Amino acid sequence: MPLSNDFQHAAYSRSDPGERVSYREFEPGAPPDSLAWQEAMARLGGELAKAGVRAVLFMHGTFLSTDLFGTQRLDEAGGLKRGYSRGIPGVDALLALMREDSNGLGKLSGGQKPPFHDDEQTKKLIDDQAKDAGNFSTDYVEQFKKAINRNVARPIVCTPSLWSSEHHHLGRALAAVQLLSKLRTICTGLTLGSGDRVLVQTHGQAGLVLALISNLLAPGQSSGRKTWIHALTSYLEQTSGTPEGRAQLDNLKQLASLMPAGTVLNGASLDIVTFGTPVRYGWDPSGLGKLLHIVNHRPMRIDGKRWLSKMELPQITMEMPIAWGGDYVQQLAVAGSDALPTSPEAQAANKTLWELLEPYDGFERWLECARKSVRCANDGTCLLVDYKDSTGSSNARDHLYGHAAYTRLNALLFNSTEIVDRLYPPT
Repeated sequence: MPLSNDFQHAAYSRSDPGERVSYREFEPGAPPDSLAWQEAMARLGGELAKAGVRAVLFMHGTFLSTDLFGTQRLDEAGGLKRGYSRGIPGVDALLALMREDSNGLGKLSGGQKPPFHDDEQTKKLIDDQAKDAGNFSTDYVEQFKKAINRNVARPIVCTPSLWSSEHHHLGRALAAVQLLSKLRTICTGLTLGSGDRVLVQTHGQAGLVLALISNLLAPGQSSGRKTWIHALTSYLEQTSGTPEGRAQLDNLKQLASLMPAGTVLNGASLDIVTFGTPVRYGWDPSGLGKLLHIVNHRPMRIDGKRWLSKMELPQITMEMPIAWGGDYVQQLAVAGSDALPTSPEAQAANKTLWELLEPYDGFERWLECARKSVRCANDGTCLLVDYKDSTGSSNARDHLYGHAAYTRLNALLFNSTEIVDRLYPPT
Protein backbone atom coordinates (compact mmCIF):
# COMPACT_ATOMS: atom_id res chain seq x y z
CA MET A 1 0.00 0.00 0.00
CA PRO A 2 1.15 3.60 -0.50
CA LEU A 3 2.33 5.93 2.22
CA SER A 4 -0.70 7.70 3.71
CA ASN A 5 -2.69 4.53 3.13
CA ASP A 6 -5.56 6.00 5.18
CA PHE A 7 -7.24 2.65 5.98
CA GLN A 8 -7.44 1.42 2.38
CA HIS A 9 -7.94 -2.33 2.10
CA ALA A 10 -5.07 -4.52 0.90
CA ALA A 11 -5.09 -5.41 -2.79
CA TYR A 12 -5.19 -9.11 -3.67
CA SER A 13 -2.38 -8.97 -6.21
CA ARG A 14 -1.20 -12.26 -7.70
CA SER A 15 1.93 -10.71 -9.20
CA ASP A 16 5.38 -11.81 -8.05
CA PRO A 17 6.43 -9.79 -4.94
CA GLY A 18 9.98 -9.93 -6.31
CA GLU A 19 12.69 -8.95 -3.84
CA ARG A 20 10.13 -8.48 -1.06
CA VAL A 21 9.64 -12.25 -0.69
CA SER A 22 12.08 -14.98 0.29
CA TYR A 23 11.71 -18.70 1.01
CA ARG A 24 13.00 -20.92 3.79
CA GLU A 25 12.60 -24.45 5.11
CA PHE A 26 12.23 -24.83 8.83
CA GLU A 27 15.36 -26.00 10.67
CA PRO A 28 14.82 -26.65 14.40
CA GLY A 29 18.49 -26.30 15.33
CA ALA A 30 19.60 -27.03 18.89
CA PRO A 31 16.99 -28.43 21.30
CA PRO A 32 15.17 -25.74 23.32
CA ASP A 33 17.00 -24.65 26.48
CA SER A 34 20.11 -26.72 25.68
CA LEU A 35 23.45 -24.99 26.14
CA ALA A 36 23.88 -24.53 22.37
CA TRP A 37 20.34 -23.14 22.15
CA GLN A 38 20.98 -20.71 25.00
CA GLU A 39 24.21 -19.49 23.44
CA ALA A 40 22.55 -18.97 20.04
CA MET A 41 19.66 -17.05 21.63
CA ALA A 42 22.07 -14.96 23.71
CA ARG A 43 23.88 -13.93 20.53
CA LEU A 44 20.55 -12.88 19.00
CA GLY A 45 19.75 -10.92 22.16
CA GLY A 46 22.98 -9.03 21.74
CA GLU A 47 22.05 -8.08 18.18
CA LEU A 48 18.59 -6.92 19.30
CA ALA A 49 20.15 -4.76 22.00
CA LYS A 50 22.68 -3.25 19.56
CA ALA A 51 19.81 -2.38 17.19
CA GLY A 52 18.08 -0.46 19.98
CA VAL A 53 15.30 -2.95 20.76
CA ARG A 54 14.27 -2.22 24.34
CA ALA A 55 11.04 -4.23 24.57
CA VAL A 56 9.47 -7.22 22.80
CA LEU A 57 5.74 -7.80 23.03
CA PHE A 58 4.15 -11.13 22.01
CA MET A 59 0.52 -10.68 20.97
CA HIS A 60 -1.89 -13.50 20.25
CA GLY A 61 -5.46 -14.67 20.68
CA THR A 62 -6.83 -18.19 20.83
CA PHE A 63 -8.56 -20.56 18.43
CA LEU A 64 -10.58 -22.06 21.29
CA SER A 65 -14.27 -21.07 21.41
CA THR A 66 -13.83 -18.62 18.53
CA ASP A 67 -15.11 -18.37 14.97
CA LEU A 68 -11.52 -18.47 13.73
CA PHE A 69 -12.36 -18.63 10.00
CA GLY A 70 -15.19 -16.10 10.23
CA THR A 71 -17.91 -18.35 8.79
CA GLN A 72 -20.71 -16.57 10.69
CA ARG A 73 -20.51 -13.67 8.25
CA LEU A 74 -20.29 -16.04 5.27
CA ASP A 75 -23.45 -17.85 6.34
CA GLU A 76 -25.28 -14.60 7.03
CA ALA A 77 -24.31 -13.15 3.64
CA GLY A 78 -24.98 -16.28 1.63
CA GLY A 79 -23.19 -19.59 1.61
CA LEU A 80 -25.35 -22.65 2.05
CA LYS A 81 -28.29 -20.68 3.44
CA ARG A 82 -28.73 -18.78 0.19
CA GLY A 83 -27.64 -21.54 -2.14
CA TYR A 84 -24.60 -19.67 -3.43
CA SER A 85 -22.48 -22.80 -3.20
CA ARG A 86 -24.58 -24.80 -5.65
CA GLY A 87 -22.59 -25.83 -8.67
CA ILE A 88 -19.21 -25.27 -6.98
CA PRO A 89 -17.80 -28.71 -6.08
CA GLY A 90 -16.25 -28.92 -2.67
CA VAL A 91 -17.65 -25.71 -1.13
CA ASP A 92 -20.02 -27.57 1.20
CA ALA A 93 -17.14 -29.66 2.56
CA LEU A 94 -14.86 -26.61 2.80
CA LEU A 95 -17.37 -24.64 4.87
CA ALA A 96 -17.85 -27.65 7.15
CA LEU A 97 -14.09 -27.63 7.82
CA MET A 98 -14.23 -23.92 8.60
CA ARG A 99 -17.33 -23.68 10.80
CA GLU A 100 -16.78 -23.33 14.54
CA ASP A 101 -19.09 -26.23 15.41
CA SER A 102 -17.52 -28.68 12.95
CA ASN A 103 -13.86 -27.67 12.44
CA GLY A 104 -12.60 -29.74 15.36
CA LEU A 105 -10.67 -26.94 17.07
CA GLY A 106 -12.53 -27.22 20.37
CA LYS A 107 -13.77 -24.90 23.07
CA LEU A 108 -12.43 -23.49 26.32
CA SER A 109 -13.51 -25.32 29.42
CA GLY A 110 -16.17 -23.52 31.42
CA GLY A 111 -17.86 -22.17 28.30
CA GLN A 112 -15.84 -18.93 28.20
CA LYS A 113 -16.10 -17.10 24.87
CA PRO A 114 -14.75 -13.82 23.43
CA PRO A 115 -14.12 -11.13 24.44
CA PHE A 116 -11.26 -12.60 26.46
CA HIS A 117 -9.53 -10.54 29.12
CA ASP A 118 -5.77 -10.13 29.22
CA ASP A 119 -5.35 -11.50 32.74
CA GLU A 120 -3.38 -14.31 34.34
CA GLN A 121 -6.41 -16.54 34.90
CA THR A 122 -7.48 -16.48 31.25
CA LYS A 123 -3.91 -16.85 30.04
CA LYS A 124 -3.38 -19.91 32.24
CA LEU A 125 -6.61 -21.46 30.99
CA ILE A 126 -5.48 -21.02 27.39
CA ASP A 127 -1.96 -22.27 28.15
CA ASP A 128 -3.40 -25.40 29.78
CA GLN A 129 -5.65 -26.25 26.84
CA ALA A 130 -3.91 -24.83 23.76
CA LYS A 131 -0.35 -25.48 24.96
CA ASP A 132 1.95 -23.96 22.30
CA ALA A 133 -0.43 -24.41 19.35
CA GLY A 134 -1.17 -20.94 17.98
CA ASN A 135 -0.38 -19.57 21.43
CA PHE A 136 2.65 -17.65 22.69
CA SER A 137 2.69 -19.66 25.90
CA THR A 138 4.10 -18.38 29.16
CA ASP A 139 6.94 -20.87 28.73
CA TYR A 140 7.70 -19.54 25.22
CA VAL A 141 7.91 -15.93 26.38
CA GLU A 142 9.87 -16.74 29.55
CA GLN A 143 12.44 -18.86 27.72
CA PHE A 144 12.87 -16.10 25.12
CA LYS A 145 13.28 -13.47 27.84
CA LYS A 146 15.76 -15.50 29.84
CA ALA A 147 17.89 -16.47 26.85
CA ILE A 148 18.19 -13.13 25.04
CA ASN A 149 19.08 -11.28 28.23
CA ARG A 150 21.99 -13.52 29.25
CA ASN A 151 24.73 -11.16 28.06
CA VAL A 152 23.14 -7.73 27.62
CA ALA A 153 23.90 -4.78 29.87
CA ARG A 154 20.36 -3.39 29.64
CA PRO A 155 17.74 -6.19 29.87
CA ILE A 156 15.14 -6.25 27.12
CA VAL A 157 11.61 -6.19 28.55
CA CYS A 158 9.47 -9.09 27.26
CA THR A 159 5.70 -8.94 27.64
CA PRO A 160 2.85 -11.27 26.57
CA SER A 161 -0.43 -9.74 25.42
CA LEU A 162 -3.70 -11.59 24.90
CA TRP A 163 -6.21 -9.82 22.69
CA SER A 164 -9.98 -10.31 22.92
CA SER A 165 -10.11 -12.68 19.88
CA GLU A 166 -13.24 -10.94 18.60
CA HIS A 167 -12.82 -11.62 14.89
CA HIS A 168 -14.73 -8.65 13.51
CA HIS A 169 -13.93 -5.01 12.67
CA LEU A 170 -15.15 -3.59 15.99
CA GLY A 171 -13.28 -6.19 18.03
CA ARG A 172 -10.03 -5.44 16.22
CA ALA A 173 -10.58 -1.69 16.58
CA LEU A 174 -11.07 -1.96 20.33
CA ALA A 175 -8.00 -4.19 20.53
CA ALA A 176 -5.99 -1.57 18.64
CA VAL A 177 -6.83 1.06 21.26
CA GLN A 178 -5.97 -1.33 24.08
CA LEU A 179 -2.65 -2.31 22.51
CA LEU A 180 -1.63 1.25 21.63
CA SER A 181 -2.31 2.29 25.21
CA LYS A 182 -0.20 -0.63 26.44
CA LEU A 183 2.64 0.26 24.08
CA ARG A 184 2.54 3.89 25.21
CA THR A 185 2.73 2.75 28.83
CA ILE A 186 5.79 0.63 28.00
CA CYS A 187 7.51 3.51 26.22
CA THR A 188 6.75 5.91 29.08
CA GLY A 189 7.76 3.45 31.79
CA LEU A 190 11.09 2.69 30.09
CA THR A 191 11.60 6.37 29.13
CA LEU A 192 12.03 5.39 25.48
CA GLY A 193 12.56 7.96 22.76
CA SER A 194 14.27 8.49 19.44
CA GLY A 195 16.68 5.66 18.63
CA ASP A 196 14.81 3.12 20.78
CA ARG A 197 12.72 0.34 19.27
CA VAL A 198 9.77 -1.77 20.42
CA LEU A 199 9.29 -5.08 18.60
CA VAL A 200 5.83 -6.66 18.45
CA GLN A 201 5.55 -10.30 17.38
CA THR A 202 1.94 -11.09 16.58
CA HIS A 203 0.15 -14.28 15.60
CA GLY A 204 -2.78 -14.72 13.24
CA GLN A 205 -5.60 -12.20 13.20
CA ALA A 206 -3.86 -10.25 15.96
CA GLY A 207 -1.70 -9.01 13.09
CA LEU A 208 -4.76 -7.22 11.67
CA VAL A 209 -4.88 -5.21 14.90
CA LEU A 210 -1.34 -4.03 14.11
CA ALA A 211 -2.37 -3.17 10.55
CA LEU A 212 -4.98 -0.82 12.00
CA ILE A 213 -2.36 0.64 14.34
CA SER A 214 -0.05 1.32 11.38
CA ASN A 215 -2.77 3.55 9.91
CA LEU A 216 -3.40 5.23 13.26
CA LEU A 217 0.31 6.05 13.72
CA ALA A 218 0.73 7.59 10.26
CA PRO A 219 1.85 11.20 10.78
CA GLY A 220 -0.27 14.19 9.81
CA GLN A 221 -4.01 14.54 9.35
CA SER A 222 -6.15 11.66 8.08
CA SER A 223 -9.81 11.64 7.05
CA GLY A 224 -9.99 7.88 7.53
CA ARG A 225 -8.59 8.16 11.04
CA LYS A 226 -11.22 10.77 11.93
CA THR A 227 -13.98 8.46 10.71
CA TRP A 228 -12.48 5.49 12.57
CA ILE A 229 -12.12 7.42 15.83
CA HIS A 230 -15.61 8.91 15.56
CA ALA A 231 -17.19 5.49 15.03
CA LEU A 232 -15.36 4.04 18.01
CA THR A 233 -16.02 7.06 20.21
CA SER A 234 -19.75 6.90 19.48
CA TYR A 235 -19.85 3.21 20.33
CA LEU A 236 -17.90 3.63 23.57
CA GLU A 237 -20.07 6.58 24.66
CA GLN A 238 -23.14 4.37 24.25
CA THR A 239 -21.63 1.48 26.18
CA SER A 240 -19.42 3.18 28.77
CA GLY A 241 -21.56 2.22 31.75
CA THR A 242 -18.75 0.18 33.29
CA PRO A 243 -15.35 1.27 34.63
CA GLU A 244 -13.72 -0.75 31.84
CA GLY A 245 -15.79 1.02 29.17
CA ARG A 246 -14.99 4.46 30.59
CA ALA A 247 -11.29 3.59 30.69
CA GLN A 248 -11.41 2.54 27.02
CA LEU A 249 -13.06 5.84 26.09
CA ASP A 250 -10.50 7.85 28.06
CA ASN A 251 -7.65 5.92 26.43
CA LEU A 252 -9.06 6.55 22.95
CA LYS A 253 -9.41 10.29 23.56
CA GLN A 254 -5.86 10.56 24.90
CA LEU A 255 -4.38 8.59 21.99
CA ALA A 256 -6.40 10.53 19.42
CA SER A 257 -4.94 13.81 20.69
CA LEU A 258 -1.39 12.49 20.16
CA MET A 259 -1.79 10.81 16.77
CA PRO A 260 -1.55 13.81 14.38
CA ALA A 261 1.79 14.89 15.90
CA GLY A 262 3.13 11.33 15.87
CA THR A 263 3.95 11.37 19.59
CA VAL A 264 2.00 8.31 20.77
CA LEU A 265 5.20 6.31 21.39
CA ASN A 266 7.37 9.29 22.44
CA GLY A 267 9.55 8.97 19.35
CA ALA A 268 10.36 5.25 19.71
CA SER A 269 10.11 3.11 16.57
CA LEU A 270 7.55 0.31 16.34
CA ASP A 271 8.77 -2.81 14.52
CA ILE A 272 6.27 -5.56 13.68
CA VAL A 273 6.55 -9.23 12.79
CA THR A 274 3.35 -11.06 11.86
CA PHE A 275 2.95 -14.84 11.85
CA GLY A 276 0.19 -16.25 9.67
CA THR A 277 -1.80 -13.02 9.44
CA PRO A 278 -4.41 -13.07 6.64
CA VAL A 279 -4.05 -10.47 3.90
CA ARG A 280 -6.84 -8.08 4.67
CA TYR A 281 -6.39 -4.54 6.04
CA GLY A 282 -3.86 -2.35 4.28
CA TRP A 283 -0.68 -1.30 6.08
CA ASP A 284 0.72 2.23 6.28
CA PRO A 285 4.50 1.92 6.73
CA SER A 286 5.04 5.66 7.25
CA GLY A 287 4.34 5.39 10.98
CA LEU A 288 6.31 2.18 11.51
CA GLY A 289 9.92 1.13 11.76
CA LYS A 290 10.34 -2.33 10.23
CA LEU A 291 7.70 -4.78 8.99
CA LEU A 292 8.07 -8.51 8.33
CA HIS A 293 5.39 -11.10 7.54
CA ILE A 294 6.11 -14.81 8.10
CA VAL A 295 3.73 -17.39 6.61
CA ASN A 296 3.67 -21.18 6.83
CA HIS A 297 3.66 -22.12 3.14
CA ARG A 298 4.50 -25.09 0.95
CA PRO A 299 4.80 -24.34 -2.79
CA MET A 300 2.39 -26.78 -4.46
CA ARG A 301 1.39 -25.03 -7.67
CA ILE A 302 2.22 -26.44 -11.07
CA ASP A 303 2.30 -23.03 -12.77
CA GLY A 304 5.60 -21.95 -11.17
CA LYS A 305 4.02 -19.21 -9.03
CA ARG A 306 5.46 -20.46 -5.79
CA TRP A 307 4.56 -17.27 -3.89
CA LEU A 308 0.84 -18.16 -4.16
CA SER A 309 -1.05 -20.75 -2.14
CA LYS A 310 -3.00 -23.51 -3.86
CA MET A 311 -6.77 -22.93 -3.81
CA GLU A 312 -8.48 -25.59 -5.89
CA LEU A 313 -11.86 -27.12 -5.15
CA PRO A 314 -12.60 -29.87 -4.29
CA GLN A 315 -8.93 -30.88 -3.82
CA ILE A 316 -8.41 -28.37 -1.00
CA THR A 317 -10.87 -30.28 1.17
CA MET A 318 -8.60 -33.31 1.01
CA GLU A 319 -5.39 -31.36 1.67
CA MET A 320 -6.65 -29.02 4.41
CA PRO A 321 -7.29 -31.64 7.17
CA ILE A 322 -3.58 -32.59 7.16
CA ALA A 323 -2.29 -29.04 6.58
CA TRP A 324 -0.67 -30.20 3.35
CA GLY A 325 -0.30 -26.74 1.79
CA GLY A 326 0.67 -24.70 4.84
CA ASP A 327 -1.50 -22.25 6.77
CA TYR A 328 -5.13 -22.51 5.65
CA VAL A 329 -6.35 -20.02 8.27
CA GLN A 330 -4.08 -17.37 6.75
CA GLN A 331 -5.38 -18.36 3.33
CA LEU A 332 -9.13 -18.46 4.04
CA ALA A 333 -9.85 -15.86 6.78
CA VAL A 334 -9.78 -13.11 4.16
CA ALA A 335 -12.13 -10.27 3.23
CA GLY A 336 -15.81 -11.14 3.60
CA SER A 337 -15.29 -13.59 6.46
CA ASP A 338 -15.87 -12.59 10.09
CA ALA A 339 -17.50 -13.45 13.35
CA LEU A 340 -20.57 -11.36 14.23
CA PRO A 341 -20.97 -8.91 17.12
CA THR A 342 -23.86 -9.66 19.45
CA SER A 343 -25.43 -6.39 20.65
CA PRO A 344 -27.31 -3.92 18.38
CA GLU A 345 -24.84 -1.16 19.33
CA ALA A 346 -21.87 -3.33 18.41
CA GLN A 347 -23.47 -4.38 15.13
CA ALA A 348 -24.09 -0.75 14.15
CA ALA A 349 -20.51 0.27 14.99
CA ASN A 350 -19.15 -2.76 13.15
CA LYS A 351 -21.12 -1.81 10.03
CA THR A 352 -19.69 1.73 10.11
CA LEU A 353 -16.17 0.36 10.40
CA TRP A 354 -16.80 -2.20 7.66
CA GLU A 355 -17.82 0.62 5.28
CA LEU A 356 -14.46 2.30 5.96
CA LEU A 357 -12.19 -0.74 6.08
CA GLU A 358 -13.46 -3.38 3.68
CA PRO A 359 -15.06 -2.96 0.24
CA TYR A 360 -15.76 -6.71 -0.02
CA ASP A 361 -18.88 -8.46 1.23
CA GLY A 362 -20.93 -11.52 0.39
CA PHE A 363 -20.13 -15.16 -0.04
CA GLU A 364 -19.14 -14.90 -3.68
CA ARG A 365 -16.77 -12.00 -3.02
CA TRP A 366 -15.13 -13.97 -0.19
CA LEU A 367 -14.68 -16.95 -2.49
CA GLU A 368 -13.17 -14.65 -5.11
CA CYS A 369 -10.68 -13.25 -2.57
CA ALA A 370 -9.77 -16.72 -1.26
CA ARG A 371 -9.17 -17.98 -4.80
CA LYS A 372 -6.63 -15.20 -5.37
CA SER A 373 -4.36 -17.37 -3.15
CA VAL A 374 -2.33 -14.38 -1.96
CA ARG A 375 0.22 -15.12 0.77
CA CYS A 376 2.18 -11.84 0.99
CA ALA A 377 0.86 -8.52 2.27
CA ASN A 378 1.31 -5.48 0.03
CA ASP A 379 3.84 -3.85 2.36
CA GLY A 380 6.87 -4.99 4.29
CA THR A 381 8.99 -8.01 3.51
CA CYS A 382 7.54 -11.50 3.36
CA LEU A 383 9.12 -14.78 4.42
CA LEU A 384 7.41 -17.96 3.22
CA VAL A 385 8.51 -20.86 5.41
CA ASP A 386 7.81 -24.54 5.05
CA TYR A 387 7.46 -25.37 8.75
CA LYS A 388 7.15 -29.07 7.86
CA ASP A 389 4.11 -29.44 10.13
CA SER A 390 2.12 -31.75 7.84
CA THR A 391 2.60 -35.05 9.68
CA GLY A 392 -0.40 -36.81 8.20
CA SER A 393 -2.57 -36.30 11.29
CA SER A 394 -6.17 -35.40 10.47
CA ASN A 395 -6.80 -34.13 14.02
CA ALA A 396 -7.22 -30.37 13.61
CA ARG A 397 -5.99 -29.74 17.15
CA ASP A 398 -2.58 -31.12 16.14
CA HIS A 399 -1.93 -28.41 13.54
CA LEU A 400 -4.85 -25.91 13.49
CA TYR A 401 -4.91 -26.36 9.71
CA GLY A 402 -1.31 -25.14 9.48
CA HIS A 403 -1.82 -22.20 11.88
CA ALA A 404 -0.12 -23.75 14.92
CA ALA A 405 3.49 -24.10 13.76
CA TYR A 406 4.71 -20.56 14.43
CA THR A 407 4.41 -20.61 18.22
CA ARG A 408 5.86 -24.06 18.90
CA LEU A 409 8.70 -23.95 21.39
CA ASN A 410 10.95 -25.81 18.95
CA ALA A 411 10.45 -22.92 16.48
CA LEU A 412 11.58 -20.18 18.87
CA LEU A 413 15.25 -20.25 17.85
CA PHE A 414 14.42 -20.46 14.14
CA ASN A 415 11.93 -17.58 14.33
CA SER A 416 14.28 -15.40 16.37
CA THR A 417 17.18 -16.05 13.99
CA GLU A 418 15.11 -15.10 10.94
CA ILE A 419 13.79 -11.94 12.62
CA VAL A 420 17.25 -10.72 13.62
CA ASP A 421 18.86 -11.62 10.29
CA ARG A 422 16.17 -9.82 8.30
CA LEU A 423 15.33 -6.84 10.48
CA TYR A 424 18.54 -6.25 12.45
CA PRO A 425 21.44 -7.75 10.50
CA PRO A 426 24.82 -7.38 12.17
CA THR A 427 26.73 -4.35 10.89
